[in-house]
Amino acid sequence: MAQQPSILVISSYRETLNTVRPEGRWFLGLVRDHGYSVTIMTPREEASYLDEMEAVGVRIIDWHPSSKWSRDDSRRIADELAANHYDILHLFNNVSVVSGIRAASGWPGKVVTYRGYTGNIHAWDPTAYLGHLNPRVDMVTCVSQAVADSFPGKPFFDPKKLAVVGKGHEPQWYANVVPTDLQQEFGIPAEKTVLIMVANARRMKGMNYLGAAIKSLPEDLGLHFLFAGRGLQTPDFQSDLKASHYADAYTFSGFRTDVLNLIAAADISLLASVKGEGLSKVLLESMFLGRPTIMTDIGGNKGLAVDHETALVIPPKDPVALSAAVEELVLTPHLRQRLGEGAKEYMAKHYGAVKTTQDLHNAYGKLLGRQGNE
Repeated sequence: MAQQPSILVISSYRETLNTVRPEGRWFLGLVRDHGYSVTIMTPREEASYLDEMEAVGVRIIDWHPSSKWSRDDSRRIADELAANHYDILHLFNNVSVVSGIRAASGWPGKVVTYRGYTGNIHAWDPTAYLGHLNPRVDMVTCVSQAVADSFPGKPFFDPKKLAVVGKGHEPQWYANVVPTDLQQEFGIPAEKTVLIMVANARRMKGMNYLGAAIKSLPEDLGLHFLFAGRGLQTPDFQSDLKASHYADAYTFSGFRTDVLNLIAAADISLLASVKGEGLSKVLLESMFLGRPTIMTDIGGNKGLAVDHETALVIPPKDPVALSAAVEELVLTPHLRQRLGEGAKEYMAKHYGAVKTTQDLHNAYGKLLGRQGNE
């Protein structure tokens, strides 16, 4: 077999394990299963998944650029590119994209950037040409087709540079997740049907539409709402809850590091996003955990589920459809069971880490003029 590429990755793994693991699994798989040489520049402090990657031979450099504009940071990257042979430089956040592109001036290898959400790239914005639209960029890996679809039509940008590569998950990550005892943790009565929403409060999450949907739900559904994430407890949303039949049946947990345990304990998972999602990690996690899930039919969710087979898929910005979907799942336990089982099977087939690592391997191979398949 021909020698496989050497990759320098600049990213930050200073997040929870659930957040960084799907990305890290790409590079673990490229080394272990495809014979790549991978070096990752990332801060070690508070980082996750580094031990797992190092165990298969990923080299970690305890460093990350601090600013888009620092010449010293760009010089540090350029020195690493000069000191060791790399075929590809893969850049994963705004700081690393700008500083890495500048560092790669005159370097003969390929520059790849990562894009994880839709929108906010404008041809009229000069700063866009410091990043993904820069001519020095040879490929943009997009986490979903919706992200890729936001690029074509940009002046001077070649859509052939785009590669859709999802972030895959391992089914075994979810096999032994222990559900939280919601009654002990939050005082939620055991007989309640618990609907969970995990998100950080942004306008794109559709909280106003969810609030309107909850206000229209009939009483006596036996529901309890659990909201996990930063900033969800806003006055407007609480006002909607207070105006509903569920004024005493909701809990805000705030930010939690054990969201998988919370999702596993819930009866229904919901995300009411109206735009912006590239590939929702929460939806992937919910479906890998076999939770019956409600999602909106926005671009980033396309292909993530089959309506009424692996999830309920509804139009965005539609409180009536959202309320109807919640009511349908609450009143139809056998549908919840069927969706949960279908979701696990669908996720393993289409969003498993083996498949998505192969997709990245193929994209790199095409970029380098190789077959890309073994």
